[in-house]
Amino acid sequence: MKLTLGQIADWIHAEGDFDDDAVAYGYSIDSRTISAGDLFFAVKGERLDGHDFVETALKDGAVAAVVSMHWVVPATVDQGKLLRVPEGEDCVLAAMQKLATAVRRHWRKPVIGITGSAGKTTTKEAVAAVLGAKFKVLKSAGNLNNNFGVPLQVLRLEPEHEIAVLEMGMNHAGEIALLAKIAEPDWAVVSNVAPVHLEYFPDGIAGIARAKYELVEALPTDGIAILNADDEYVCTFGKGMGSRAVFYGMGETAAVRAENVHEAGEEGMSFTVAAGGERAEAKLALLGRHNVYNALAGI
Repeated sequence: MKLTLGQIADWIHAEGDFDDDAVAYGYSIDSRTISAGDLFFAVKGERLDGHDFVETALKDGAVAAVVSMHWVVPATVDQGKLLRVPEGEDCVLAAMQKLATAVRRHWRKPVIGITGSAGKTTTKEAVAAVLGAKFKVLKSAGNLNNNFGVPLQVLRLEPEHEIAVLEMGMNHAGEIALLAKIAEPDWAVVSNVAPVHLEYFPDGIAGIARAKYELVEALPTDGIAILNADDEYVCTFGKGMGSRAVFYGMGETAAVRAENVHEAGEEGMSFTVAAGGERAEAKLALLGRHNVYNALAGI
């Protein structure tokens, strides 16, 4: 979203001698991908510190850089292009997340959050493709689904977008809750729960299930959850939601159901979609029953 540095500074509580009226047209944490007019966030990673690349980002056309208040600025860096945020753990990342939250609230249109242990990206693409036939959709690029990627995707929102489809991943408890706090989804899609990232969950797959449920927990009181009826954990996520939980799958409990599923070799999959008392034939140019589930979430 195009924003002035003055507006950005207000939202992230930044200080500096920058030009309030200068405009950021894009946002980046990677100095190698800077485009003219981007705002560069000097985020600290596990191996690299973005502050070491501020000068490069500015030389390559960044309109300004968001940096820590306590960063010792090299003499070769233009201090008139710095937005300095209060010192704290991961303060620049926190500022980027804060800006994304403000942009999402300013935008005020529907957001669909998608998570699951497997198939998130394919499900996201299916949902975005279905919605794209009628709406101007912003979807997550690739699999940018973590605490860096989700805020960067939210910052891509423009006034002309009518709906956003955002993928959300995690490998620790609390991560999806954080991403949902930033994106404030109106709809949640949960595809499945599987034993991945077990090293971070002492109680095993039950802990993973609770972490995925964080997306459903974050929904507003009128939010809708789209849930896999055939997953033994996800099927419990709609408890107490009544009609606000919509189930898909291949079993009889699914409101949106795939029947007569056939693998057609190079042609992919064919199946019948049953929903609301109606049936329609569907073909999918992908192999595997798991891709049928991904398609059902979009339908």
